This record gives sequence, structure tokens and C-alpha cells, in this order.
Amino acid sequence: MLCRIFGLILCLLFSAGFADASPWARGKRGVFLSLSGERDHEGNGYLGLYGEYGLSPRDTLGFELGRASGGESSAMIWWQRSLDQGAGPDRWVVSAGGGVLKRGGDYLPLAQVGVGWGRGWDALPLLRALHGGGWLSVEARYRVALRWKDGEAWSELASQGAGLFSYLTPEATAKAELTFGWHTTDTMMLINQLRFEDRTDTGFSASLATTVVRDLAGPVRLEVGAVLPLSGAGETAVRIGTWVEF
Repeated sequence: MLCRIFGLILCLLFSAGFADASPWARGKRGVFLSLSGERDHEGNGYLGLYGEYGLSPRDTLGFELGRASGGESSAMIWWQRSLDQGAGPDRWVVSAGGGVLKRGGDYLPLAQVGVGWGRGWDALPLLRALHGGGWLSVEARYRVALRWKDGEAWSELASQGAGLFSYLTPEATAKAELTFGWHTTDTMMLINQLRFEDRTDTGFSASLATTVVRDLAGPVRLEVGAVLPLSGAGETAVRIGTWVEF
């Protein structure tokens, strides 16, 4: 199934031109914070705090804190580097990060790598004529959590004199997101995002998230929308959040 998700990723990347955080650098000393949650009618949901800080014109430092309704929570810090010089229509980035995943009473180390591409509507012939402008981006990430094997496996590996990493089982998650954003007015954005995910434990899934982001006061914005499952497990969920940018 991982081959399937990477096939989708490659199709997205090459159909758009090429595709973690947004492909646009935050800018030196720029700050972005987002607190958002998703919840379906069965009570399943997710709450996340996300932040970015511009270290330099090309480097962004970010963090993610998340908690799912099943009790699983995670924390991650990542660094993103722009590969372009800020000129031309395309924005390219790579990223890497690490953190920890808490599942039950276990703490599992996390590692992540990503790649992203973005382009504004002014450089897209079919969209540049639309009022307000917008952007198109493709982002792909690969995350691995390392879980310790059970006691029986430990005994067998110890008898074989196995190395440290033989006692760990990787749990991989591959994600790809295609985002289509439109500045419908000076104070409102419409964001459509196709999400593809393939996990070792739950398999492949796809969903469409559609949200409206509206300016409230000063640097604060409100985000409201829905997440619709297209493939795999999951129910329709409501999404709500706040953004702060300065």
C-alpha cells in the first residue's frame, strides 16, 4: 500500500510541476500560530497546535503538538529550507524533523522528512484571471515512529545477539496534500485540500477538507469547514480553528 501512496504523491508532484509547512518561507522573525480541531458525529477527533518562526529569509523553524480522541498524542519540531532564491513562479522546500509519540504508556521516537512545491495564481494561466488571486501547493511527508518489540521477541533477539535497532519495529505514515487556496475577498479565503494518507496500522485513506478562513481583528483569523472522507476509514468531520500571523 505504501507503493500506492507514493504513486499518488509522484502523480501530484509531476502533474503540478513539483511539489511541509507551506512552501512559502515564513520570512525572518515572522510568526504563525494555528489552533484547530476536527470532530465527527461519533466523537472521534483531533486537536492540534501548530507554529512557525522565520529564522531567515529561507529557513523556517516549526512545531506541532497534537492529540487524538483515542488518547494518542505527539510533539514534533521541524526545520524547513527553501531551495529557491525567492525569484520566479515556483517555490520549492525540503524539511526534516523529530519528536515523540505517546501511545498508552509508551513513548515512541518520531522522525519525519518532507518536500513541497507551491505557485501563486498569477503564474497559472487558467487561474490568473480569477478575482482575488490564490495559490496551488503540493506537499508530501514521510513519518516513522519506532516501537519496541514485545517481550517474547526480545528474548529471541537477545539469544541471537541482535543489535539495538533489531529490537525496534518502524511504524510508517506517508502523507500527501494538494491545496487549492482562493482569496475570495480582501478578508476571506476559501481553501480546498485533498489529503492522502497511508499508515502501517490502518492502511490507505483519502479525504477532502474544505474550509473558509475569515479575518476577525488585527492578526487573528477564524477557520471553519468540514472534512469529507473519500476512501478508507473515517466519517465526515467538522473543522474549526484560529490563526494568528504577525
